[in-house]
Amino acid sequence: MSTQELRKIAGQLIMIRFPGTVLEPATADFIRANGIRGVCLFRGNMTDSAQLAKLTADLRDAMGPNSLIAIDQEGGAVVRSTWVPAPPAAMGLGAADDTDLAYRTGAAVARAAKSLGFNWNFAPVLDLNNNPNNPVIAERSFGAEPQRAVELAMAWMAGSHAEGVACCVKHFPGHGDTHVDSHRDLPTVDKALPELDLLELAPFRAAAPVAPAMMTAHIVYPAIDPDNPATMSPAILDGILRKQWNYKGIIITDGMDMHAIAGRYGVGNAAVRALLAGADMVMALGTTETQDETLDAIAAALADGSLPQGAVEERLARLNALAQAYPCQQRSYKEDAADRAIMAEGWRRALTARGNPQRPAADSRLRLVVRQDVVSDGVSEAGVPAAGVAASLGKLYDVELLTFADANTFDWSSLPQDGRFTVLASTSRLRYGDNARNNWKPDLHLALWNPYQALDIQSPALMTYGFAAPALEAINAWLSGELEATGRCPVPGFA
Repeated sequence: MSTQELRKIAGQLIMIRFPGTVLEPATADFIRANGIRGVCLFRGNMTDSAQLAKLTADLRDAMGPNSLIAIDQEGGAVVRSTWVPAPPAAMGLGAADDTDLAYRTGAAVARAAKSLGFNWNFAPVLDLNNNPNNPVIAERSFGAEPQRAVELAMAWMAGSHAEGVACCVKHFPGHGDTHVDSHRDLPTVDKALPELDLLELAPFRAAAPVAPAMMTAHIVYPAIDPDNPATMSPAILDGILRKQWNYKGIIITDGMDMHAIAGRYGVGNAAVRALLAGADMVMALGTTETQDETLDAIAAALADGSLPQGAVEERLARLNALAQAYPCQQRSYKEDAADRAIMAEGWRRALTARGNPQRPAADSRLRLVVRQDVVSDGVSEAGVPAAGVAASLGKLYDVELLTFADANTFDWSSLPQDGRFTVLASTSRLRYGDNARNNWKPDLHLALWNPYQALDIQSPALMTYGFAAPALEAINAWLSGELEATGRCPVPGFA
């Protein structure tokens, strides 16, 4: 075969991203010339429903009938389309502890996603968050107990599948017990295999018979393979998933542009190693240059036979089967109002109290203390602006807003002691350090993102597991006495 023919085969084994909100001619030409059939879209690709529906339609036209157009629409902070009904985070659903609610939530997410032109959602998360210092999972996990977490996740997935959007569970074999974000470095989970079997692996093993796809983790598990991260480990992908568990679905890598991979192995080399280890599709999310490097490396491996033709045909058959089972076809979306009601129910039932919080009197004057800027951790959307929290609480109280730039350097003792009811709202994923922990105690802490922040501040707290508008509405419902906080945090340490 010619190099171009080999690249067109390689193109069917990778998923790309691109900048902008329209399909530029150069990108469309790149897709067609290289046989690309998989694209993942991010927030920077989206402005509104009409624009996004046009973009996904143009992509389908460029990629053909077996298109795979993917999105990370998990819920909570990890959503890309922010104008559709806002789903509660997985841990919020864990706090509500209702599989029917999880099913209805997954179905509602899928209805919106399908109306925008997606047929693949990189959710739900099956990581068990048993490490309070995990910098990237936290509320994205359904909890820390394997059986209940997987029951909720499978209900969510069943709802999505009923509405025609394929799920991809992640991050196999488990990202929950790490203190390093693989977007930035290469984590290690150094546990004995029996421990991994009982905890990290358990949800994925339970999901294997029904999950149409699994995403790999860029993490080293020395007890299984001390030399390779899971994404490039034959012992993990082929040995455990394919041979031990007889997994029939798609294995797709996490983004190969992440520092855990790209900085250590090089994107082309890593892509070939991932395919040889057992992956079906490589997420080549970098630039056009790194995508070209990936295509060249896979084409070279096809040419010299190191990536056998039979193995490639098996991978292409699995990918085709996924695209045919979940065809990339837009649908009308008439359920917006009903789906918003489902999501609001989830946020309200997720609301969790810690330390017996007391409602301020109706005529109270509040001082709201909150970070002055909104930040993203690189995976999630940025948090709610300080003014947004103030405006929400301002519906009920006279609110004075006071902001800080850095909780670690802010002089907490400078806050006035004038009798105002003080509220701290935490609007980033960052845990608090000793400065905030030791030098101030508000009357009420609103943990609006990472629930573990409620452990940092020794004050009564309300935890929402996310900062979408329905979370703030649930807070106000509690403050006004309309709602009780009935959620129970599904990870240790919050009793």
